[in-house]
Amino acid sequence: MEFWRRDSTQVDKDTVKSVSSEETRCLPFLLSHREGDRILLSSRIRRYSEAMTQPDSFIQRQQLDASMADTFLEHLCLLDIDQEPITARNTSIICTIGPASRSIPKLQEMVKAGMNIARLNFSHGSHEYHGESIKNIREAVETITSDPLYYRPVAIALDTKGPEIRTGLVKGKVEEEVELGKGSTVRVVTAESDKDKTDGKIVWVDYPSLAKVIEKGGKIYIDDGLIGLRVTEIGPDWVDTVVEAGGKLCSRKGVNIPGCDLVGLQAVSERDEADLRFGVSQGVDMVFASFIRSAKDVKDVRRVLGAHGREIKVISKVESRQGVQNFEEILAESDGVMVARGDLGIEIPAEKVFIAQKMMIGRCNSAGKPVICATQMLESMVAHPRPTRAEGSDVANAVLDGADCVMLSGETAKGLFPVEAVAMMHSICREAEAAIFHQQLFEELRRLTPLSSDPTEVTAIGAVESSFKSCAGAIIVLTTSGRSAHLLSRYRPRCPIIAVTRSPQVARQSQLLRGVFPVLFHPLPAPVWADDVDNRVNFGMDIGKARGFFKSGDMVIVVTGWIPGSGHTNIMRAVSAE
Repeated sequence: MEFWRRDSTQVDKDTVKSVSSEETRCLPFLLSHREGDRILLSSRIRRYSEAMTQPDSFIQRQQLDASMADTFLEHLCLLDIDQEPITARNTSIICTIGPASRSIPKLQEMVKAGMNIARLNFSHGSHEYHGESIKNIREAVETITSDPLYYRPVAIALDTKGPEIRTGLVKGKVEEEVELGKGSTVRVVTAESDKDKTDGKIVWVDYPSLAKVIEKGGKIYIDDGLIGLRVTEIGPDWVDTVVEAGGKLCSRKGVNIPGCDLVGLQAVSERDEADLRFGVSQGVDMVFASFIRSAKDVKDVRRVLGAHGREIKVISKVESRQGVQNFEEILAESDGVMVARGDLGIEIPAEKVFIAQKMMIGRCNSAGKPVICATQMLESMVAHPRPTRAEGSDVANAVLDGADCVMLSGETAKGLFPVEAVAMMHSICREAEAAIFHQQLFEELRRLTPLSSDPTEVTAIGAVESSFKSCAGAIIVLTTSGRSAHLLSRYRPRCPIIAVTRSPQVARQSQLLRGVFPVLFHPLPAPVWADDVDNRVNFGMDIGKARGFFKSGDMVIVVTGWIPGSGHTNIMRAVSAE
């Protein structure tokens, strides 16, 4: 093997001998310079970049040099602000639907801007209200286009109220607010008779055991910590407090009591049970289960969903210290996890939230389960058309950490610029995805995978590696249950995964997975299995070309099964798009 300096002068053979076999095995770098006997390698990926000068080349840069670097530091050094972002956004965008976004025209704009999953927050609103929102979402999706090549399935997620504590209505009205001044005295009450009496002197909360679990000097935080109270006196059903951090208190805001064992708070309340049964009747695709603290809480949610809701995905929201401590058992029982940073940033020190975020995302990636990063990602866009620089970096770092989905809350539920918020998140995700250290990520994910005799998983690993080696424009997979697409997503290819399925629910639920572009194939199965496979693969090819994932002549990896049904995926082909 010949090694060359950047200045094209050949390195002597004695120098080459100092390179260990481990250093030379599958290295993507050539020699740059030497320090004594130590050899620093420069990017072999330069050969990919040089291919860009060829007239028939299909390779786009998209931070390819950095993506295929050999070390993390070299990866960072090779990032280039002048290179184009990834062609197809791989990270899904979840949008909370509220007064600012529930109309059909606005929903259609959000779908066009990039919304993949619509979240309904059942902490607010009636069943009638949410039923109308679900109807609007489905109508918006079905009427946005009649062309199957551009149809975009949108999943619907039910976010439960959970065992959370909230304040009552300010002066008995939803739209009212009151100022709590710093240093003022406020009595926090729990009697049902005071439910609508919240004002500047009294704040009602829906947790009857408050006086039993809190101590003098304890802290009560309201509205994601924007308002802070310190307990001075405790009564039978009230506590007196001093306002340490003041602000405007609106109706029905969340309350956190860090450091307390919140006895009497069930994982699934009677209200949650009614909401979950309503979700089953409405055919929601997934449940975001709030304040999950143990595996038992997840099982309780599944019990309520019952046989009719067994196909609904359960995503556990981890937003307490206890949830972080029990993360492994929660992950094992859940279909996925949401890193809910709002309440988590109050339950644990704010400066430790990023540690919890990275830990949870890393463990979800290792387990091959989808993970969502949420809360205040583009918060300033509630009132402004552009985010702060810090918010842009926050979204990008969630993508770089490995999140499958990123979520917008108030930005789309009540903000002035819901469509612009989706479009901005779409743009940030594309840039961040191009900057992922794919070479290292794939190698580590592959190493973490135990030896497997499962043909579907083995085929998925081979398909993703082949997509890297060939700089494929896409991976097309035919899937019945969604498992093949899930396994491909687990190994994080750079290119999009076009998942062709006949199941509308599988298509919608696949929006949880990084890099998966679900497409619905409506025609009935052809009499001959091979013809049916060809029909679906050709449909996937048409989708890829129509959406600009690749063009004629580009390499595409095709993953299929050898007989009908799920669980039989074992064929991988590398083909040239026609």
